[in-house]
Amino acid sequence: MAFLRIFFLILLCGPLFAQNAELANSFFRKGEYEKAIMLYEPLLESNPIRQDYFKSLLTCYQQLENYEDADRLLTRQLENFPNQIYLYVELGYNKQLQGNPEEAKAYYEKSMQFIEQNPSYAFVIGRTFRQNHLLDYALRTYQRAKELNPNLNTEISEAQIYGERGDIDKMFKLYLDLVDKNENYYTTAQRFMGSFVSNDKTDPNNITLRKQLLKRAQAEPKNSWNILLSWLFMQQGDFDKALIQEKSLYRRNPGNTERIQEIGQLAYEFDELETSKQAFEFIRSLENQNGMDPDALLRADIYLLKIDNELISSDEDRERLNSRYLQLLTQYGRNLQSLVLQVAYAEFLTYSYDAPEQAIDVLRSALELNPPNPEQGMLDMTIADIHVFSGEFNQALVMYSKIQYDFKNSPLAQEARFKVARTSYFKGDFTWAQNQLKVLKSSTSQLIANDAMKLSLKISNNFDKDSLNEGLRLFAKTELLEFQKKYQPALDTLSIVLKDHKGRAIEDDALLKQGALLTRLGDYRGAENSLLNLLATYPESLLVDECLFSLAELYEEQLNEIDKAKEMYERIIFEYPSSIYLVEARKAFRRLRGDEL
Repeated sequence: MAFLRIFFLILLCGPLFAQNAELANSFFRKGEYEKAIMLYEPLLESNPIRQDYFKSLLTCYQQLENYEDADRLLTRQLENFPNQIYLYVELGYNKQLQGNPEEAKAYYEKSMQFIEQNPSYAFVIGRTFRQNHLLDYALRTYQRAKELNPNLNTEISEAQIYGERGDIDKMFKLYLDLVDKNENYYTTAQRFMGSFVSNDKTDPNNITLRKQLLKRAQAEPKNSWNILLSWLFMQQGDFDKALIQEKSLYRRNPGNTERIQEIGQLAYEFDELETSKQAFEFIRSLENQNGMDPDALLRADIYLLKIDNELISSDEDRERLNSRYLQLLTQYGRNLQSLVLQVAYAEFLTYSYDAPEQAIDVLRSALELNPPNPEQGMLDMTIADIHVFSGEFNQALVMYSKIQYDFKNSPLAQEARFKVARTSYFKGDFTWAQNQLKVLKSSTSQLIANDAMKLSLKISNNFDKDSLNEGLRLFAKTELLEFQKKYQPALDTLSIVLKDHKGRAIEDDALLKQGALLTRLGDYRGAENSLLNLLATYPESLLVDECLFSLAELYEEQLNEIDKAKEMYERIIFEYPSSIYLVEARKAFRRLRGDEL
């Protein structure tokens, strides 16, 4: 019976301890240290091996300046666990908090004596120094351990400390020393260095790393230096330079073309078509090599067609591209392995060849191959998009809703929900569109969340429930025509908005859109006038930073008025520091100013 009573008591106390621990942690996070102490003390008494209880209780004492209680806690812990040598650092730090630097130093030096016995102790001792912001002692710890045992990999720990101190040059040097020691560490080094570089090639950290890598590559060529240079160039958007590195790597070690494919795809997405073309033409040139991946060749063929599609200017060009697509489909066959090609051909038929019905037939034939779920969802999404292109909104909405149901809580379902909202917006059903967008503002996909926020703001800023919202309806029609690549009809519709709704809330959106459409149609002075009109008429508009960026790109890329471009970029930097265009504006401004890149 006594055994049973003890057993049931343990069962009852287990949940109680768990509740107390949860409550103690809650008080600790809120900074209610006195309440936390009342719970941590009995918890540690009952579970002396729990390091989390011990460290939280120690922090509570120190935050309340109960240094004597902290001393007693540390001394007792050291008596119970004499092998926990890092506690000497904690004892020293507690003395330092009390204003006793000499006593603190004695404990610090004592902790470092253990390294003489076993250099590997440096990791636990150095980490404790670092956790208490004693960075000089932490560095001494690792450096002494390295002297005693040169084979110890202390570079990462030392580099992290130099990073905290802002000594970026030494930090990068240590990470690269680690790679120099063992090339397999380059992914680890890349991960840690990634938080110190940006997409701005003029960032001092980027320049420092690039110089160090180039110096090492010239002194002692290694694959890892080329890989890291390629990675850095890709972070900066220098896809042409990244491609040079990857080609060099491939020639030394033929085999995998994945990184070259990645460069080609990213360059295409960023409209750097020449670099993208070079990447995929390089892959295409490897066709006769043993072991060449046929999927890589297929993707190269598809992207080369897409790039040509961006440059077509006549019906003859379109017919030529159509013939090339058909040749590829004959070559690869209409099967599950060529689904990506079939989708690419359907998109070409819809958006460039003006044959949406034929495109849907291609995709329905692909669905008859019974592709697996992700591919089936991709095909359904493409068909729904084509229905939107054709103005068949109800059919599109049915298909988007089916995708949401079939792929619940997936990124594909979130994309489908956004397209439901956008299609409802095109239809003029603004209330239903807003209902969908409310859910998407907290999407796990940042891109979807941003698109949802942008469309939601456009609707809310221009929607009046007590009116017909004719201006917003015409603007939605403009954007539908733009989606359909009918740029001149879109511009004509926008002219009605600007004429009939002048001075209304929709006018700043319309002027910005007019600038974009005129740019696409090659009327660059007309685009400039629209954007300058927006700045003059609506200086407080939420669209001003986007307008300035559009003007800057127009001046730089189309009108070759560099001083005016610099002025627009500079205005974003100084007047709109929270703009999403800030990083790109700063990078462009430095480039135009002639800073070292």
